[in-house]
Amino acid sequence: MPKIQMQLKRIKGSDLVIIDDLMYMAMDQREANVLFHLINHLYERSSIILTSNKGLEQWGELMGDQGITTAILDRLLHRVEVIQLNDNDSYRIKHRTTIFGKDSVQN
Repeated sequence: MPKIQMQLKRIKGSDLVIIDDLMYMAMDQREANVLFHLINHLYERSSIILTSNKGLEQWGELMGDQGITTAILDRLLHRVEVIQLNDNDSYRIKHRTTIFGKDSVQN
């Protein structure tokens, strides 16, 4: 069994799947299809925590296929709790004052 298939099997068997920085970069059609099949499998079987720096309205453009985007979001947004953080500053840099001194890099 190819390595990617083994990794997907392991993920699909998990009770909790955390996907960090989804949509950080645009996806090609193959990547969007793999994501759809993963989300479709996890739907109502596992808990999913997902972070993204893009608003949902941008996902269609970044996936390049509105149909698959709609199918993914349909499954993700069913019985979901959305927590939206509207801080434009980098959370990582903002809270690293111990490295950068009193002022953060962004000040």
